[in-house]
Amino acid sequence: MRAASAPRRDPARGGVARALVLVALALLPAAGCADAPTPQVARPATANPTDTALGTLDVLYLTMMVAHTEQTMEIVRLGRDRVTDPELRTLVAAIEVTEADELTTMRGWLRDAGPAATAQRHDHTGHLAAPADLARLRSAPAGQADAVLRRLLGGHQQAAADLARAHVATATNPRVRELARRVEQSRTAEVRLLTAAAGR
Repeated sequence: MRAASAPRRDPARGGVARALVLVALALLPAAGCADAPTPQVARPATANPTDTALGTLDVLYLTMMVAHTEQTMEIVRLGRDRVTDPELRTLVAAIEVTEADELTTMRGWLRDAGPAATAQRHDHTGHLAAPADLARLRSAPAGQADAVLRRLLGGHQQAAADLARAHVATATNPRVRELARRVEQSRTAEVRLLTAAAGR
């Protein structure tokens, strides 16, 4: 009597799972620990003026990224309890943790830069998701929520990567340049994963 053969594993799916774990591990250190100080936030008493001063383009980038990240958090909250794919759920959880920390950091830098920086206004058309897209995610049937979230989040994170890539070349503040570099790398990796998962 022949023993039942073990179920065959899909190698492509295994590769995506490994990549998700690597991205999650890469993203989480950037978020820091709850009981550890955030390394990017300088204390005013000891801060080097060149590290804390923000140029006009740095303020513009941070203002745009704060609005973009706030919407990322909204998308994540709309989709996290509806997704059925465990790999997508892992990625969404990593994004939420990382971007919550980045949001706190960016708001802090703008606040430290003074009232003129926090009062900055910008037209966010072109890099934020349209209200109709958010409504589509809210109303997506259970079986379609994963696909809708992948498409919406993929496009949204690509916009963040594009903004960050452009700012790396124009930043005047070294902390903001490093943040933009990290954002470009992490969002590009996330888009790759979301696209690969959508194509399965």
